[in-house]
Amino acid sequence: MAQTQTKSITLRVNGVEHKICAESDRFLISYLRDDLELLGTRITCGVGECGVCTVLINGKAVNSCLVLLAELDGAHVVTIEGLAKDGVLDPLQEAFIELDAVQCGYCTPGMILAAKGLLIEKSDPDAEEIKHALAGNFCRCTGYGSMVEAVGKAARYGATP
Repeated sequence: MAQTQTKSITLRVNGVEHKICAESDRFLISYLRDDLELLGTRITCGVGECGVCTVLINGKAVNSCLVLLAELDGAHVVTIEGLAKDGVLDPLQEAFIELDAVQCGYCTPGMILAAKGLLIEKSDPDAEEIKHALAGNFCRCTGYGSMVEAVGKAARYGATP
C-alpha cells in the first residue's frame, strides 16, 4: 500500500488565502466541505459524472471531486458562497431566483458555477452554447429550459466578473 505524502501549498478560496499541507491523495471537494465547511459545494457521484461539485478554479468550471488538492498551489477557487459580494447576489444567482430555475436546489450551485465559467469565457453566449456549458451538470427534478433562460438573462445584464 502506497504511503500518502503531503505538500505545502497556498491557495485562495473565495478571496481568502489558505496555507495548508495537502495530502497527495485528497480531493478539493473534501477540503472545501470538511475543512472550510463550504457546504454549497455538494457531492453526489464522486467521479465527475454529475457536475454537482462544480467550482471555479482560476476562472474555469471544474468538478472539484476530480481535482487533487496538492495540485492547486497558487490557484484561485470560487465556490457558490464566493459569488455574492457584500451581500449582493451575483446576477446569475438573481436570474436563477427570478426565473424559478431551481426545483429542489441540490444541483443549483454547480449549475450556476458552470454558467459563470461560461460567462467568463464568453459574455454573450447563445442558447446552444449555454446548453453545452451546462451539459455536464445534471438535474433530476426539473427541465433545463428555465436554467438556460436564466443564464441568457444574466448574460444580457452583464454577469461576467
